[in-house]
Amino acid sequence: MTKKILITGATDGIGLETAKRLYSEGHTLLLHGRNAEKLATTERTLANGTGAGLIYTYKADLSRLSEVDSLANVIAKEHDQLDVIMNNAGVMRVPETITQDGLDVRFAVNTVAPYLLTKRLLPILKPASLVINLSSAAQAPVEMDALRGKKRLLEDMQAYAQSKLALTMWNNALAASLGSEGPIFVAVNPGSLLASKMVKEGFGIAGKSLSIGADVLTRASLSDEFANASGHYFDNDKGQFGPPHPDALDNQKCAAVAAVIEELIDHGKS
Repeated sequence: MTKKILITGATDGIGLETAKRLYSEGHTLLLHGRNAEKLATTERTLANGTGAGLIYTYKADLSRLSEVDSLANVIAKEHDQLDVIMNNAGVMRVPETITQDGLDVRFAVNTVAPYLLTKRLLPILKPASLVINLSSAAQAPVEMDALRGKKRLLEDMQAYAQSKLALTMWNNALAASLGSEGPIFVAVNPGSLLASKMVKEGFGIAGKSLSIGADVLTRASLSDEFANASGHYFDNDKGQFGPPHPDALDNQKCAAVAAVIEELIDHGKS
């Protein structure tokens, strides 16, 4: 059975590699990118390959909460259901670290945007739908003031690691609060130091094959292996489900992170 799958950050790296695989198997893809030209190139690349799926493209800057809102509204208008949301878009090293909303860009793109997008799209998700949140082996305790944008994190890796743990924590908070009524929420570390643009820019190395990440994300999207794994963390460095950072196993701490994100979203509306 073909699925309808939304992939954020689909014009580069693991997102693009995963899109190619899913399209070749005939699935309908909603591809998000920040750059209209790259989106058009991605669509052409897929359409020229082997595949019988449908492609929809959506442009939005995920560092701006208003654009995330608009993206969700357009998707919800054009589609009455989604089988998978893959929150893949992420940033680490950027020239400007503060967004228009006054947030650290790593928290905005890696943590807050996927939460907002997912929450807005809940009405078109079924209990069997899957939300895949791209986490990382890099996870560091979340400083709430940094998440709120009140404390500046100068070190790229520190901001990135905190943002990825915060993502993993809200993944678990929503899994717990929505239970069987909500979709399946799974956090996935697709593999460390894969050959993405982020790894090349952040670490100055070529990185390992993107297919390592694309393999697990394709598997997660299509197999039943993840169907009973809501609130769990898949560590692809080990090739199995395992424990994330201990803070992501603390229900109170996870709920507190989700509450701060809700505050930020409400503030963005006012």
